[in-house]
Amino acid sequence: MKMFLVSDNNDTYTGMKLAGVDGVVVHTEEEVINAVEKALSDKSVGIILITEKLRALAGDYISKKMNALSEPLFLEIPDRHGMRSESSMNDFISTSIGLKL
Repeated sequence: MKMFLVSDNNDTYTGMKLAGVDGVVVHTEEEVINAVEKALSDKSVGIILITEKLRALAGDYISKKMNALSEPLFLEIPDRHGMRSESSMNDFISTSIGLKL
C-alpha cells in the first residue's frame, strides 16, 4: 500500500519525497481534482495525503470522494503554517466514525 501526496508547498513535497512518498505540487482546484483522480486510478495507493490549504480549496470534491469511497483513506495534513485547530480534527473523526468526542 502506497501513499500519495497532493501539496501546494514545495517544502512539504520535498520532505515527503525524501521519505519515499510520491506526489504532486498543485495550486488550483482543477489541479487538485486531477491529482486526486490520478491517485484514485492507481489501485496500489491506500492513503492520499492532502494539505489543509488544498483541502479547503477543493473541499466539496474531497468530501464527496471521502464519503463515497472506503479506500483510499484521505488524510489532511498541516502545512508549514501549522494545523488549524484540534476541533477540526475532532469534527473529522466525528464525521468519519459517527461518534462525538
